[in-house]
Amino acid sequence: MKHTLLLCLAVVVMLTAGLGASAQQTLPAKNLVIFVMDGYRWQELFQGADSALIFNGKCNHSDSAWTVGKYWAPTAEERRRKLMPFTWGTIAREGELIGNRNFGNNVNVVNKYWFSYPGRSEIFIGYFDSAVNSNDYPDNPNTNVLEYINGQAAFHGKIAVFSSWDAVARIINRNRSGIFVNIYGEDVRGAHLTALQKEANTFQHLLPDVFGKGERLDAGTYPLAKSYLLANHPRILYIDLGDNDDFAHAAEYGNYLDAAHYADFMFKDIWSALQSDPFYKGKTDLLIFPDHGRGIGEEWTSHGARIAHSDETYFIAMGPGIPSKGEVKTPGQVYQQQYAQTIARLLGLHFTANHPIANPIQP
Repeated sequence: MKHTLLLCLAVVVMLTAGLGASAQQTLPAKNLVIFVMDGYRWQELFQGADSALIFNGKCNHSDSAWTVGKYWAPTAEERRRKLMPFTWGTIAREGELIGNRNFGNNVNVVNKYWFSYPGRSEIFIGYFDSAVNSNDYPDNPNTNVLEYINGQAAFHGKIAVFSSWDAVARIINRNRSGIFVNIYGEDVRGAHLTALQKEANTFQHLLPDVFGKGERLDAGTYPLAKSYLLANHPRILYIDLGDNDDFAHAAEYGNYLDAAHYADFMFKDIWSALQSDPFYKGKTDLLIFPDHGRGIGEEWTSHGARIAHSDETYFIAMGPGIPSKGEVKTPGQVYQQQYAQTIARLLGLHFTANHPIANPIQP
């Protein structure tokens, strides 16, 4: 009888543990950190350095022994791990990567323009508004998911956006939404800034305007965002990185690869900070995706409706409620307009607005 009771107790404990683990997988996150990698291709994400470009002397310094030594390897698995070690070491083990077209696992934009403002607009409003057709478009008239979430009492005033590209302030429409958005040339202001925040403010002004068009290098954007995270504990932090797109347009493949490698370090660094802080640990999802793809071969430097493959993207996620599927290798189709409702769903919310909103990505 004693042995029977012990056996029954053991079974109950095992079942309870299993139910606890299952419940943990389905509970919504309490916080989100979102990275947008402007114009970073799925080809490098899933295959690493492109042999047609890294050995091509036309791509400025991309054929140097230094770049080849850092990023080249015989197989795609080795190359992508050298390029993005955290993504393929930690996220691929604990999270999910959707969009490797080699397996018929596709992610596409819905908008027909295939460039930056319409791409980000689609991401955050949850549908394709054909009127949003220019990078110079004024304040976005559509309600975005961050604005909707900011309207919920638990999240009001607890959303922050840091962007290397100033147009993000118009895409998120900070004038209407009231969301804190920091862009090129702007300091973080406040009466009680930490020492790190003051240093980040100063550091961004020491960086060169490499592209001559008023865009901040990601090395300036990220310290501002991280120091704000540590000081203010926002519930949602959106960091918009621009170096990949800018270096690609400049045909600098070596610097394009470096930008991806450094972004991967940022993912690792922010994830480490999240796991070291009781406010975030075990309660925060990390999302990573681009706004559009770009061409291949000679057209890798460009994107847009006339450049084939510019509509091909991907979606990366890790954290509570995210299945640990790693690289998804089954055929499937996801669209970029699904991200907005996915963002809301991960927080246990349902995004509503006076315009259509696509359904979230299904597990």
